[in-house]
Amino acid sequence: MNEVVKLLIIYDSLTGNVQRFIEKLDMRSIKITPELFIDEPFVLITYTIGFGEVPKSIKRFLESNHRYLRGTIGSGNRNWGKFYCGAAETISMQYDVPLLHKFELSGNVNDVEKIKQEVLNIV
Repeated sequence: MNEVVKLLIIYDSLTGNVQRFIEKLDMRSIKITPELFIDEPFVLITYTIGFGEVPKSIKRFLESNHRYLRGTIGSGNRNWGKFYCGAAETISMQYDVPLLHKFELSGNVNDVEKIKQEVLNIV
């Protein structure tokens, strides 16, 4: 793991795409669970449900953990058009944090490098 990239990545995955992407990142990461409480800066990676909606697990997590949210990243499918990565866009606006990147499905090498660079800019 790159020691320079120490910011924590918090994520949730419904279909496994975000999980596969997390494995490519090789960064400190924690999957959301109902009891998870974070007391350090983090970036959130989320999938989108329905027509650009934030998943309930993400909403519940952010209710008590948004204080240290430093940015959001979205996973999605471009077939959804204007709703592509809508959850990350909503979170970015709602919590006034940057939308760092959007990637399709489980991402690619370019997405991994882009996110690592964006996270370095936060720290």
